[in-house]
Amino acid sequence: MTSMIDLEAVCARSENVVAREIEEEILIVPLAAGIGDADDDLYTLNETGQAIWQALDGQRSLKDVAALLAARFNAPGPEIERDVLGFAGELVRRGILVTRP
Repeated sequence: MTSMIDLEAVCARSENVVAREIEEEILIVPLAAGIGDADDDLYTLNETGQAIWQALDGQRSLKDVAALLAARFNAPGPEIERDVLGFAGELVRRGILVTRP
């Protein structure tokens, strides 16, 4: 079942994963069975994913994360909002992120 989230959602890193920055890459390692895809043991994030991941602090809404990144990268807000929503939605679906009330 796919988790539906919107820009008002607040997302935080799951306690079932560990993330480490190694040589300017962020690696995400699931600690529990059933996290992510069975075919993938490690996740690496591209530059966009890294920026979003680092801004997800469990306090900011996805809309606030998008606004922060749009200002930081001088990028169009609607495009950044789509990227943030897609990224967060996929990681919530995989159990790497959780939503907070």
